[in-house]
Amino acid sequence: MFRTALIVTAAFMSTAAVSAADLIIPTNLQPIYEAGGFDWEGLYVGARAGGQWFTAATYGAVGGVAGFNFMPADSVVLGAEVSGDYTWNNNARGGEFFVNVRGGFLATDAALVYALAGTGFYTSNNNYVGLYQLGGGVEFAVTEAVTVRGELVGQGSFTPTIGRFFDAAKATVGVSYHF
Repeated sequence: MFRTALIVTAAFMSTAAVSAADLIIPTNLQPIYEAGGFDWEGLYVGARAGGQWFTAATYGAVGGVAGFNFMPADSVVLGAEVSGDYTWNNNARGGEFFVNVRGGFLATDAALVYALAGTGFYTSNNNYVGLYQLGGGVEFAVTEAVTVRGELVGQGSFTPTIGRFFDAAKATVGVSYHF
């Protein structure tokens, strides 16, 4: 009887030790919320290149942009930027500088479709012409901090010489780094 009691006690104790080990549950902390998609808010700088068509002349254009975006609501991106471009062809060289506002919506987490409006000036040989531009573009996130974009704007002069709303069109493609 003593031997049976000893065997039953040993069996019970080993079972208790095994079930006690099961009570310890390993915990791996998981975030409750993970941000999805590209973060469009904040400062960005970029470079761009393209072409400009003014009346019968064609110009090359290369320049840069710097701006700031914020999101007042889901999928809505608003921002302001400055841009500067060096333009040239066989007969003329000059610079264009603009202050722009942008407004757009996210087609996907990584694709922004936007409209743009700005005012600025063109300078060449110490002559200045006041300009405005209206247009839009598409910007795609390709990494966590880099985007590529294509933009098309119509440009006009505050002192029209041709009598049209837009005197020129500019198409550019560029890459931006978002901080």
